[in-house]
Amino acid sequence: MSVKIKDVARAAGVSVTSVSRVLNNGDHVSEKLEKKVRRAIEELNYSPSLIAKSLKRNKTNLIGVIIPDITSNFQAMILSQIEEIAGRRGYNLLVSNIVEDTGKVVKYLNIYQEMRVDGIVLMHEKLNEDIRLFLNKTQIPVVVHADFGMNLPTVIIDDFQAGYDATSYLIAQGHREIAMIAGDKRDVCAGLRRIEGYAAACRDHGITIEEALIRHGDYKLASGYRLMAELLREAQGRFSAVFAASDDMAAGAVNCIQDHGLHVPGDISVIGFDGSQIADIMRPRLTTIKQPVDRISECTVDLLLEMIEDQGVAKSKGKMKTIVLSHELLEQGSCRSIET
Repeated sequence: MSVKIKDVARAAGVSVTSVSRVLNNGDHVSEKLEKKVRRAIEELNYSPSLIAKSLKRNKTNLIGVIIPDITSNFQAMILSQIEEIAGRRGYNLLVSNIVEDTGKVVKYLNIYQEMRVDGIVLMHEKLNEDIRLFLNKTQIPVVVHADFGMNLPTVIIDDFQAGYDATSYLIAQGHREIAMIAGDKRDVCAGLRRIEGYAAACRDHGITIEEALIRHGDYKLASGYRLMAELLREAQGRFSAVFAASDDMAAGAVNCIQDHGLHVPGDISVIGFDGSQIADIMRPRLTTIKQPVDRISECTVDLLLEMIEDQGVAKSKGKMKTIVLSHELLEQGSCRSIET
């Protein structure tokens, strides 16, 4: 049978109110009273019910996070930073890994609502009608990492410009035949916007876009390897450089190139996207578009907690913020300049 607060009060010879004041670090608690209550708590092995406390305060100090794929180096970095920052501010995370399955998102959103989380972070970039309906109806503060066009609080980089910059960099190095290992077009940022940036850079530099040189993957290392193998088999000699929409896919592409007896960057240059740890572990080190992990994480937590602490902001559609952070091109060893 579980020990209740009234059992502690009885053992300490004080009122339930006195025990509650001690537990909540209330005012006017004498040293003698605290010692009596703490001794009773220890003897009875009493643990306050977090659920009961949450119901009483109408606050759980829980943040629900939906992550597309926890095995992604970049997404794991963001999640780790969010957990650390939120933890310092007294919040704990509930993490749901949807493994790129958009159908799971509403399931977890409803679970978070039932658990009365104080706020939600959506790290995924795909939207369907069920998700849209939930986001329109919920009173829970939500911060998203994609521009869904819904006037939601958003923390992003300019994926179009980043894709444009990556492709323009390769063009400046003398490359005219550039393949792309892209993401899913249903991803409004990492997928669609980066492809659009690649295409725009090609057009602006007078390069004809060859659809056969664009392959779509799932941002994972294995898909980068598989799609690179397809390009080498079906279009070898028709490209000198590859832009991959994630560092993980870029790493897979580099492995595939080397397994085929070719060299990076001697035979094929490769540029990635994210600036994750894998970019530094690889040999050669990966040239990549680096996203500001620290700033993305800080802004996400700051924006969400601002809404949690002021529910008026959370409910006022006119006050939603979109924070667009700067990316940078990290030039390392996986690209080379060629003669034009």
